[in-house]
Amino acid sequence: MLARIKKNDTVVVLTGKDRGKQGLVITVYPKKDVALVKDVCVVSRHTKPKKQGQKGGIVKEERPIPLAKIMPICPACKKPCRIRVKMLEEKNKVRVCNHCEEAF
Repeated sequence: MLARIKKNDTVVVLTGKDRGKQGLVITVYPKKDVALVKDVCVVSRHTKPKKQGQKGGIVKEERPIPLAKIMPICPACKKPCRIRVKMLEEKNKVRVCNHCEEAF
């Protein structure tokens, strides 16, 4: 099974408070069906200093977003698209845009 979304893909958020935002995928956790997307789903965490000399404060960080709520953007046609898997002659699998048939 070939992954629909991989690291360094550009994606768009379909639902939620960040709907319409675009970002780059930092990491994908396939067992949990979530991905970290840069500058999307950013939350503020209030941290206490754990060690002596360390500073506490408010830290902004990305939280994982479900894979069902994001859609990859085709690098050729620059539109959000569904992904198909195409077999090449060398028996390699390639992700293909469903609109323009371009390989990712």
